[in-house]
Amino acid sequence: MSSPDISVVICVYTEDRWEDILAAVASVRAQSRPALETLLVVDHNQALLDRLAGEYKEAGDVRVLANAGPRGLSAGRNTGIAASRGDVIAFLDDDAVAERDWLRHFASSYADPRVMAVGGRTEPVWASGRRPVWFPEEFDWVVGCTYRGLPRGLVRVRNVLGGNASFRRSAFDAAGGFATGIGRDGDKRPLGCEETELCIRLTRALPEAVLLIDDRAVIHHRVPKAREHFGYFRTRTYAEGLSKALVARSVGADKGLESERRYTTRVLPAGVARGLRDAVLARPGGAGRAGAIVAGVFAAAGGYVVGSVRARRGGTTFSVAPIEGGSGV
Repeated sequence: MSSPDISVVICVYTEDRWEDILAAVASVRAQSRPALETLLVVDHNQALLDRLAGEYKEAGDVRVLANAGPRGLSAGRNTGIAASRGDVIAFLDDDAVAERDWLRHFASSYADPRVMAVGGRTEPVWASGRRPVWFPEEFDWVVGCTYRGLPRGLVRVRNVLGGNASFRRSAFDAAGGFATGIGRDGDKRPLGCEETELCIRLTRALPEAVLLIDDRAVIHHRVPKAREHFGYFRTRTYAEGLSKALVARSVGADKGLESERRYTTRVLPAGVARGLRDAVLARPGGAGRAGAIVAGVFAAAGGYVVGSVRARRGGTTFSVAPIEGGSGV
């Protein structure tokens, strides 16, 4: 099977990340295996749309689109999917840069026609220059990065992580697009899990589908200083619980929490033990990491309970909207 054409979608929403957006696009344009195109989907920000359109007006490989759906990351991704021309659609966060062979590693797995999605490894780039000593690697998902406990190498997984992922176009034909009402939505609480819900829905629609993570497909994700503080950690873990409740409502708790049960019963206790051991050995941050793991578990559990109650009462909804075309600029 010939190597697939890959479209790259980068969803953007604020001029505050202008330099990050330019760096993300530059990293795609520098790939050893070129992308067919890069689509910048702007989330209801006319000033940013106009500025990016001017920046890339002479670039034949970059297209700037307005989000054709409601505000939020899911609708932006769906706009990019609908407008793209590639056999495979890859997604890159607007504050991340991809290593040179990122797309080459993605493409290699699609030689197997059963493969419907491939994700990669996301490394944090801390704004302060180093990881906070209290911040446990087991919770790097809080800042959008690969966390301790994920399998290494080229492995089959339940779901890929959305900021560094790719999907075969036929996956969206079978399962629909990203659900709105689960993921990030502008200024609201930092929700997530839209890619988890999609991946579970995909494997239900196509039971033979294979989803992979290839940790050679590396991106580097910037973590701003505001996200290095415990306040954000607590807010994000609580929001994850809310999101997991929606996923469980959509696909059932058995599938929706399958990986989370293993993570909670195996990975996190081992992380607490390491933190306590480091504390006994007077290593910096050991007690803080152990405490953060415990606090993160309780915050996520609290969010899950609240989200489940809201879902049962009908106070929180989401939908899998049809993918509609974006408007090019």
